[in-house]
Amino acid sequence: MNELDSSTRSPTLRAPSTPDVRLDDLWDFAKPVDSALRFANAAQDAGLAGDINCELEALTQQARGLGLAGEYDWANSILDTVERRLGSARNCRPAVRVKLERGRALNSAKQPTLAKPLFVEAWEMARAGGEDGLAVDAAHMVAITSVAEPDVALAWNLSALEFAEHSQQVDARRWLGSLYNNIGWTYFEKGNYQQALDVFERAVAFRQQEGASKPLLVAKWCVARTLRALNRATEALNVQRLILREHDAAGIAPSGFVYEELGECTLALGSPGHQALFRRAHAILSQDKAFAERESGRVERLRQLGQS
Repeated sequence: MNELDSSTRSPTLRAPSTPDVRLDDLWDFAKPVDSALRFANAAQDAGLAGDINCELEALTQQARGLGLAGEYDWANSILDTVERRLGSARNCRPAVRVKLERGRALNSAKQPTLAKPLFVEAWEMARAGGEDGLAVDAAHMVAITSVAEPDVALAWNLSALEFAEHSQQVDARRWLGSLYNNIGWTYFEKGNYQQALDVFERAVAFRQQEGASKPLLVAKWCVARTLRALNRATEALNVQRLILREHDAAGIAPSGFVYEELGECTLALGSPGHQALFRRAHAILSQDKAFAERESGRVERLRQLGQS
């Protein structure tokens, strides 16, 4: 007999005299090791409380944190333990999570070909189990592992989008902003700028409903960047200036990308002042080591335009 109750949809960690805390709220993706420790503690507390669903799902998230930190063997060892305890249970949340996190560990280890079938299986299991949020997560991961096949990636993202838009579950619909962003950039990279603009504008509408400042500003930036690609530099410049003011109003430091686009729009219009904007963009973006290595040519261009 399985020790899982597959009817539990959104596990919470319950502690005496404290409100329920959703497992997803324990994540800090910038600090995967710290997150893994929180999930280990959550699993222990849930086990002591007799909440097996929550315990096993927390363990899968501990494994995810370890995988993000490069501790793949440790991560898979934890997932092995969860899988043994699951027995024949298949469509419950912990079982779906095992597939997802094994796939994510492989993808982080730069083995997307091995990861992809696990994500496809997680997509099928989650839909069968009525776990819409996990189904969308799995579909978007299939798209990520299909990056070498843009049309395949787009098809999976569109499937995830359609599924999320028709779902009544909050955990599925919260993916809409990310999906609009991913799909918009896929169209953009294919040169389908009008389609990209349409999708990015849907992202803005969704982020406005959410009410979170930073994601909304990013969505607006995507719209402005696409306007420039459509040779609508004046409109793009006006939007970027508005974004800069909104950053100030929200107390959020503007990213280097905002200054880069302000510079590009100003340069495209033949207006003065682009050098200072490019210098500001370079000063910020050159400090991001990962970006500077990945986009060395772009960073050098910013440096040169800041001097011209």
